[in-house]
Amino acid sequence: MQDIVYIEDAKDAHNQVPLLALHPKVGGQKDLPIVSHALDNSEDENTKPRLVILGSGWGAVSVLKNLDADKYNVTVISENNYFLFTPLLPCATVGTHELRSLLEPIRKIAARVHGHFLEARALEVDIENKMIEVQSVNGRQDRFYVPYDKLVVAVGATSITHGIEGIEHTMRLKTIQDAQQIRRKVLTNVELACLPTTTPEERKKLLSFVICGGGATGTEFAAELFDWMNEDLVSWFPKLLREDISVTIIQSRDHILNTFDVQISEYAEKRFEREGINIVTNARVARIEEDKVVYRLKNSDPNNPEFKEVPYGVCLWSTGIAMTPFVKNMSEKLGSQLHQRVLTTDGFLRVKGVDDGSIYALGDCATIGNPKILEHMMEIFENADEDQDGTLTLGEFNKAVKYMRRRFPLTERHLTKLENLFEKYDTDQSGTLDIDEMRAMLKDIDSKMTHLPATAQVASQQGRYLGKYLSQIAGLDAESTEHKSRQIGTFTYNHLGTLAYLGNTAVGEFNWGFKMIGGLWAMYLWRSVYWSEQVSMRTRANLSIDWTKRAVFGRDISIV
Repeated sequence: MQDIVYIEDAKDAHNQVPLLALHPKVGGQKDLPIVSHALDNSEDENTKPRLVILGSGWGAVSVLKNLDADKYNVTVISENNYFLFTPLLPCATVGTHELRSLLEPIRKIAARVHGHFLEARALEVDIENKMIEVQSVNGRQDRFYVPYDKLVVAVGATSITHGIEGIEHTMRLKTIQDAQQIRRKVLTNVELACLPTTTPEERKKLLSFVICGGGATGTEFAAELFDWMNEDLVSWFPKLLREDISVTIIQSRDHILNTFDVQISEYAEKRFEREGINIVTNARVARIEEDKVVYRLKNSDPNNPEFKEVPYGVCLWSTGIAMTPFVKNMSEKLGSQLHQRVLTTDGFLRVKGVDDGSIYALGDCATIGNPKILEHMMEIFENADEDQDGTLTLGEFNKAVKYMRRRFPLTERHLTKLENLFEKYDTDQSGTLDIDEMRAMLKDIDSKMTHLPATAQVASQQGRYLGKYLSQIAGLDAESTEHKSRQIGTFTYNHLGTLAYLGNTAVGEFNWGFKMIGGLWAMYLWRSVYWSEQVSMRTRANLSIDWTKRAVFGRDISIV
């Protein structure tokens, strides 16, 4: 291979800096081409630290939006050349929104930080040589290395299958291609059901929609189907079809939307049942056949389990998350990663097991490792017990809390209203906390330390934090980085609230305790929140146009 060759007569947009032609050398563990310069790199870019971001979802985009544009030479690598607004993906499955209304080209977002984009698949990371092995996804099998100084892993997750037999018969709803496939399948089944040669039994099966998983995605897909049935199906298709359509949600927990308050979950269930959507709770899918889902009721006799089945024309699999192949490979390489579904990071979002702290992970592919405070009880107690009498006064307790907040930042939200907390665990009313009372408090805190949910809100806040964090440590050596990190502090999640669409209405709960349960105003609030969360005015305009077209003309029912 040739060295990099300067093209002297090629100028950048300002007609000043010579550009570089790309002729990479070969190297690394697999002797692949090493991309040391991007095609649109200027000579000025080569002096900056190389920041590689894997993925184009909420976490990656939030990093790009909050990164100092002058601090890094940024390269984004993703199989998709767009950012997808995933919360509205169920709307695209029945034509409420056009697919392109939910997309923003990642090149436009990366341009803010003068970033480069490669539409490619990250295969594995060479941690020792600080390079990512990448493969083209556009029909060619080109493989090459992209070197990095800092790496951000934001590749998301895949659906967990639980080893269910026949999972290949189901459909998922994570990508724009999934939404296209579901929309095409729904409309194709309806058109087949209209044929005079279709028997009543075939018609019922074609128009049976089964959703495995009662979380937000599954529930909102059911709601969109319900809207489509009652607003568009009855207007443009034979009305007989409406009587044959069935929607079934199979949920392994006691309620659908189990992450919400019980009152909201019960409201959603009653609304769905009133509208004819079947909800099966406390049930586990046993297997999925080509034309039916077989499930087992959890409260049945274990020695003689009760199995039931429901036929389907479309089966959506919408359950928990699992590692992508890239994340799984990386986790196995590190060895110190013990979590089975995600990468574990510290409070600064640095992947544990990477000695130099050069790899960060956020979003659905990562979780912040929760410390066990109880294991450090003696250290905390002795540090605060100034008079060494074996008990803590309120003043000494306050000192212990300050120490815990500094040493274990994730405990901060559990250490509020200190006087009330002190009184609660001062069980003998002595005005002090002894070591057993302190142990009880730390044990309770440990039990409340839960992992952050795999939501767009978490990934977006992590990306905002990481973008600002990386901007402040750019160019610092290891010692200075640690000092700066302590000044910045670890990531703290601020839960703003959760929303879910239920069919011409919505539900939600917010961190100040307010619950939104139904009503037309709730739907408009839901729309307003998602409209404001768009990454560009172009997508905001498209959403507004889509909602207007739906109200005036109905949804598009053509198959493309």
